Amino acid sequence: MNCSRKEIAANVGFSTIIDPKFKTASLTLRFITKLDSRTAAPNSLGVGTLSASNSRLTTLARLNERLSSLYGAALSTFTRKRGDVQILGLTASWITRRYAFDGENVDSEMLAIIRDCLFAPNVKDGEFDAESFAITKKDLLDRIDSELNNKRGYALSRAAEIAFRGEPAEFSCYGTKEAAAAVTSAEAYEAYKELIRTSRIEIFYIAPEENPEAEEMLRSCISELDRQPQDCVFRSKSPVREKVEEVSDKFDVLQCKMVMNFKSDSDDMAAMKLLSTIFGETPVSKLFMNVREKLSLCYYCACRTVASKGALMVDIGVEHANIDKARDEILRQLDEIRNGNITDEELQSAMMSLDNALTQIGDTPSSYSGWYFERLCDGKMVTPMEQLELYKNVTKERIIEAAGTLTLDSVYLMLSKEADK
Repeated sequence: MNCSRKEIAANVGFSTIIDPKFKTASLTLRFITKLDSRTAAPNSLGVGTLSASNSRLTTLARLNERLSSLYGAALSTFTRKRGDVQILGLTASWITRRYAFDGENVDSEMLAIIRDCLFAPNVKDGEFDAESFAITKKDLLDRIDSELNNKRGYALSRAAEIAFRGEPAEFSCYGTKEAAAAVTSAEAYEAYKELIRTSRIEIFYIAPEENPEAEEMLRSCISELDRQPQDCVFRSKSPVREKVEEVSDKFDVLQCKMVMNFKSDSDDMAAMKLLSTIFGETPVSKLFMNVREKLSLCYYCACRTVASKGALMVDIGVEHANIDKARDEILRQLDEIRNGNITDEELQSAMMSLDNALTQIGDTPSSYSGWYFERLCDGKMVTPMEQLELYKNVTKERIIEAAGTLTLDSVYLMLSKEADK
């Protein structure tokens, strides 16, 4: 595998990852901008509409028909958030020319489709095509509804909203349902034009062999744009409250949810990741083995780091009567780590879990793209195996020190209405 990155315009990176084991090529372009409640929904709809049609293939049916004829090529858009930034993108994958019948030039046709979707969208009189926009808006509203219906996911979103209140990270990457419903096709197109003009752009091309055509096409198209790119801050630690804030909502649920938000000022991200893994990321972690298995205080328990905000979140599914007991035990298990009660078996198990996750990177083009994009955000371009070595160099003392920097900031409770009856 060979990975390289170059700047093809101001604040536009083009990364090439060549791995001969693949039979497909993929291209992902990400627009990176500050997360803002006013622009989250228009941005999401603006980029989302790009995969519904373009100026040459003017309906979703025609676009899908053409993709199907190219050996089932795929094209989609996405919206995510990473700390205080909103990340919107278009991604495409297709079989490379070498594996097509009679040497059909699938690469050139797919690059032309991508070019038209990005730089010649289906626009008339200053707004997106009505049918394409309507399809995209319905998809977005359905996605927002599905997140509201996923109670564990909703609890984590609410917890982030509380923990990062007053910071961009408090907002959903999609915006609210009300905001999304109110966006017009003209507003979505204006939002997209603003993204093209001001966002940082990172492009990843992943294939079994080099293809200069991809870089040349994008370099040429971007050079014609009136760009005034703005910098983004990928890591902004969230300040800790002076007093722990507890917020609760009541829902028609049988199982309560609790999310505990911890914050840290540590810059030792490798130690923090090992801490999180030992604490609650695996089936042999302290939380799983004690809070769930030994004491039966919850249905599930897990923790995750939010490195971009210097935070760690613990979430559990719990009976109402066990909330206080579970919270006390979670804090006690964190104290166990702070006090140095980490066994060699726990450390080895955590390393095996991280080793397994890192070894899988490169199995798919998307895993390569995701890994190296995250490393760009972290400011450290390391391979998965180099990252594994960084983890192996973490001592127990560094893990204990990292645990000592964690402070409970806020707690979110999703309570059952049945508890009042």
